[in-house]
Parts: sequence; structure tokens; C-alpha cells
Amino acid sequence: MLNNPDIGKLILRLSLGLMMLLHGVHKLHAGVGWISGVLAEHHLPGFLAYGVFIGEVIAPVMVIVGYQTRIGAALIVGNMLVALVLAHMGELFSLSSSGGWAIELQAFYLFTAAALVFLGAGKYAMKN
Repeated sequence: MLNNPDIGKLILRLSLGLMMLLHGVHKLHAGVGWISGVLAEHHLPGFLAYGVFIGEVIAPVMVIVGYQTRIGAALIVGNMLVALVLAHMGELFSLSSSGGWAIELQAFYLFTAAALVFLGAGKYAMKN
């Protein structure tokens, strides 16, 4: 009963997908204007900010339901790499006030998504 990799993959998928999706839902309501500003600071076009909806809404839904999970997880990896480069590079070698890694949440999303790229969706999914 406890040796069930498919249940483990389901837990990873649901954890990553639901937590990332909440960030996407927030951006659906609040908009992505601030991301456009960050992109402009890096001399990139502001319309690229709408790509966050792929990485924080579409990809998490794919991961949650287990449809093309590896692709959805890869999109989340890309989303997190862009977020790290654009918004969190200054925190890369920093600790938070509680002693944890300053970017531990972003790292969690990045590495969990990377694990799902290699693991796949498991048995409890629409389609691997």
C-alpha cells in the first residue's frame, strides 16, 4: 500500500498544479501590468507578460488533470526560469528573515516541475 509511485506522482501533480494555478488566477484578476514593467526594464516587449498565463494557468491545469503532464511541467519550468531571471536574481544567494532560502518557493515550483518532466503523470491521469 505504501509502495505506490503512482499515488506519489498524483500528490506531486496536485501540489504543484494547484499552488501554481492560484498564482495564475491572481494574475487573471489583478493583471500582468507589473510584469510588463519588469520586462521593459530588461528591454523586452511588454506583450510577453501575457505568456505568464501559459505557465501559471494552462500548464498547471494540464499537470492537475494529467494531460500531457511532461509538456505542462516543462512549461512551468520555463515560466519559473524566466521569473527567476527577471525578478529574483538578486535573491539567489540570500536567506529570508526566517533563515530559509529567499527563493525557496520559486525553487520548489521549478524543481517539482522538473521532477514531473522526468517522472510523468503516473497511472492516475488522463494521458501521459
